[in-house]
Amino acid sequence: MKKFVIALLISCTCVVSVAAETPSVPLIWGHSQQIHSVSLGEDRIINVVVPEGYNEDTTSKYPVIYLLDGAMDEDFVHMAGAVQFSSFSWVNRLPPSILVGIANTDRKRDMTYKASANFRLPEWLATQRDSYKNAGGSARFMEFIEKELQPFVAKNYRVSGDRTLIGQSLAGLLATEVLLKKPQLFNNYIIMSPSLWWDNESLLRQAQPLLKIRPAQSMKVYLAVGEEGAEMVSNTRALAAALRQASKQGKNLTFHFEYLPQEDHGSILHGAVMKAFRLFHEQKK
Repeated sequence: MKKFVIALLISCTCVVSVAAETPSVPLIWGHSQQIHSVSLGEDRIINVVVPEGYNEDTTSKYPVIYLLDGAMDEDFVHMAGAVQFSSFSWVNRLPPSILVGIANTDRKRDMTYKASANFRLPEWLATQRDSYKNAGGSARFMEFIEKELQPFVAKNYRVSGDRTLIGQSLAGLLATEVLLKKPQLFNNYIIMSPSLWWDNESLLRQAQPLLKIRPAQSMKVYLAVGEEGAEMVSNTRALAAALRQASKQGKNLTFHFEYLPQEDHGSILHGAVMKAFRLFHEQKK
């Protein structure tokens, strides 16, 4: 018995030793690129993942999914996994797509529009007031997306005309503003828990008149909110009502709203995006 134990220990030691000497290989999945933005007056980072087979098939063109909050330490990594999983042939909830994550430099500046003089941040944001000192820059950020980022992606990647925007929370506010003020930039919108409380809900009040003058292009919108407090839920439901009314007035807007009480503000993103992928792709099929 003693000889057996000694032999077993020697065997384990050898296995550990061999494993320790095996060289590590870096995992390479996607890449980061730096773009200088004239509109924003700064350099911006985008993170990009192309679908499997992109480099071998040099003729196919792909839909592009633009992810707000798209840095490596934000939502890029797990959304890249969601895109990959959803586009597996045996899952088939999303066509093979290019994912472009837009990393933040000053999130509260870029995701918010200029507020009125009488707007004050709510008390629950009292400890974050300093971080909003540059707020109100969404017009320039939308200009960056339209005039610099989308042309850059179109020039450097094989893209189709199918473009999706994903945003949650303050990024959901920005995605809603794009939908209402520059809807032609994307044909699919995935918006979760938009921070419509900004500027005393002024964007929400503009929703109906802006939706009435939307362009004739076909558009799909998925909107979701979780159990995130009465204000967040009621504001999102109000936006849903405006979008539902607009979808009834014309066939060019397909709209789907979900209230997900099992999710909160921190957990809603991943599951809601997967639901939206499935809904959009099922409609196309």
